[in-house]
Amino acid sequence: MKTTQSIYDAVLQHMQQSNFSFNFTLSWPPQEQDEYPSIYKTGRTFYAYFTPVILIVGFIGNSLSFNVFMSKGMRNLSASVYLAALSATDLVTLLCYVMVEWFRRGLVYLQPEWKVSFVDTDYLCQFQMYTSYVSRMSSVWLVVAFTVERYIGVCHPLRRIDICTVSSARRIVICIFVTSLTLVLYKPFMTGVFISGNGNKYCTTYPKYNLESFILDSVYGLLITIIPFTIISVMNFLIINKLFARKRKQKKTRILSEEALVRLEFTSILFVISFCFVVFNIPFLIMWIRNFFHSKHISNQINESSYKVDYWRGVLYITRTIFYANYCINFFLYSLTGAYFRRGLKALFCRKSDGLLRSHSVLTRYNSHSHTNQSWV
Repeated sequence: MKTTQSIYDAVLQHMQQSNFSFNFTLSWPPQEQDEYPSIYKTGRTFYAYFTPVILIVGFIGNSLSFNVFMSKGMRNLSASVYLAALSATDLVTLLCYVMVEWFRRGLVYLQPEWKVSFVDTDYLCQFQMYTSYVSRMSSVWLVVAFTVERYIGVCHPLRRIDICTVSSARRIVICIFVTSLTLVLYKPFMTGVFISGNGNKYCTTYPKYNLESFILDSVYGLLITIIPFTIISVMNFLIINKLFARKRKQKKTRILSEEALVRLEFTSILFVISFCFVVFNIPFLIMWIRNFFHSKHISNQINESSYKVDYWRGVLYITRTIFYANYCINFFLYSLTGAYFRRGLKALFCRKSDGLLRSHSVLTRYNSHSHTNQSWV
């Protein structure tokens, strides 16, 4: 039993260093840069300088996206309910997770004397940890819910009128938030503020809960990575297969109604969101899996050089920064693939627009489901 506990302690320690247990618990600005591999210095520099860009772009982009999807006409679409909620959760994630971790890891790397210690105080530490867990889980499963909604709309159009409604979308969003709030209730009760040997405070798991936290964080990791990745990939494959099958049956060019174009636009938005979601998350996931299995044999790696350990930490910083970009990229994806989104964005700055009034009329007709049986998307 003692051996088993020591293995879990070693695994947990390594997971904390890799941050897939979603804590940055160790804060150590490099003291002697020449002793670190170039990839480590490159990774930390990339993380330190690029993360603020992600924060600025993400705050602006998600705020604009939220306002567009909540604007007149757009807010009466079931798809807009999911995308507005996604923008809101991404804002919370940027504030409570990305920015806080950059304070702990990035800012202190650029300016070691600029230490932001208020985030590592009792109550605020637990609140920040809990909020970041909830927002990240909610963000992932909102993408899943949007994917399922589009799958029903494309592959089961006759059921769309009963299932893909604004009221059902709102209920699903609330259900996702409530479920996320419930599933991660364990985190604040297992987290506390500790003081390191050099006197620095850090927010991490109580040592007595190491084993329980390891198990629950592993389940949490599966719920925001492998499981949603699988659902999204399968659903997208079925959607694409259905669209191509319908296209092959059409011998002549068919002019789509504007209502069908709206559905096609949201389907395109789904594809680019889910594709970027998977692409930006996979590198960080692979690095965590590598570090996880690596730590399984940590007792046999005592003689491993710190140079090699720092090499993989540098790679982890790079993949982490790419992972963060997932929370700021959606605005550009909406702008590239959504003509109605661009019109709504224009309306935020120009209230009088004939194109906007026409779009509102089309979106209202689309939401009424009056053309459901004629639509092929």
